[in-house]
Amino acid sequence: MLRVGLTGGLATGKTFVGKALEELGCRLLSADELGRQALEPGRPGHHQAVEAFGPDILDGDGQIDRRKLGSVVFGDPGKLSILNSIVHPAVIAAEEQWIRRVEGEDPHSIAVVEAAILIETGSYKRFEKLILTVCGEEQQIARAIKRDGLTRDEVLDRLKRQMPINEKRKYADYVIDTSGDKDLTLAQVRQIYGGLRSLTV
Repeated sequence: MLRVGLTGGLATGKTFVGKALEELGCRLLSADELGRQALEPGRPGHHQAVEAFGPDILDGDGQIDRRKLGSVVFGDPGKLSILNSIVHPAVIAAEEQWIRRVEGEDPHSIAVVEAAILIETGSYKRFEKLILTVCGEEQQIARAIKRDGLTRDEVLDRLKRQMPINEKRKYADYVIDTSGDKDLTLAQVRQIYGGLRSLTV
């Protein structure tokens, strides 16, 4: 089985590329979804996050409001580090469990884990190949505003705290430029999928 990491900066098209790879035959797991699950009520991460950041991060139903939590941690590297220490161990354990299950079901599969900060956390080392999605900064800003309802300043603040794209390129085995139309992106995905598939034969 081939382990593949899929990463990229904010709003660079990771999810779109991940779904395209899945449609081509890869197995796909969203680490961001695992991160959300780790903070659900009843999970240890929920209690730890409320203890660390206070009850103001909760909505009326007792769920963690991700936007409120984001406003607390993204402006403070220390608090972001605390949040990562709560979420990441649970996410990595769930990823490894999923990878083992996929390998048991199909030893020739391509297991793709989509995650925003694979490089920053060092998790990229757990994968045999790394795909990076990129686009222009103004596109990132426009996409994030449209998708997440963030202000321009909120997006710029988040971008400022991410590793620069050119730095991430040094770690990538494959780079997909999503700045063009979807067909151009899909053409790149198909080409990369062919390369990945050849490694599993």
